[in-house]
Amino acid sequence: MFYSNIGIAEKYDYLEEKFRKGYQWLKETDILSLPEGSYPISGEEVIANVQEYTTLPADQCFYETHEKYFDIQYMVSGRELFGVRSREGLTVKERIDEKDLIFYEEPLFGGSVLLEEGDMIVVAPEDAHKPRLIAGEPGKVKKVVIKVAL
Repeated sequence: MFYSNIGIAEKYDYLEEKFRKGYQWLKETDILSLPEGSYPISGEEVIANVQEYTTLPADQCFYETHEKYFDIQYMVSGRELFGVRSREGLTVKERIDEKDLIFYEEPLFGGSVLLEEGDMIVVAPEDAHKPRLIAGEPGKVKKVVIKVAL
């Protein structure tokens, strides 16, 4: 699964080598045994970030985008709602350029995808996403966010 708009569906090759390196790492790595942290897969081009957290109410999370990287968000354990929508028309709340992170004011409309163990979603720079959302009740999550350079 990947989330995209038809206007950019052919802009990126979600099966090019750098994406395949990320997918292969996810298949071959014993992620459950890894502590939180950053794991280079292919230099600065493909980097895995292992995260552990408890999901949060929607009003404590924000839509975000990145300009230099795609995200492959992979659910190792637990479950969360993952907000998705186009960044077009969103109002910037905060930019943190050194972290390639842009946060947005809460829009009137947005959708969500339920991510459970083994699920992943690939989001491009045009895709605003709102991770870490409660799915039913707060729960512990272990997730990998693979950053894939443009």
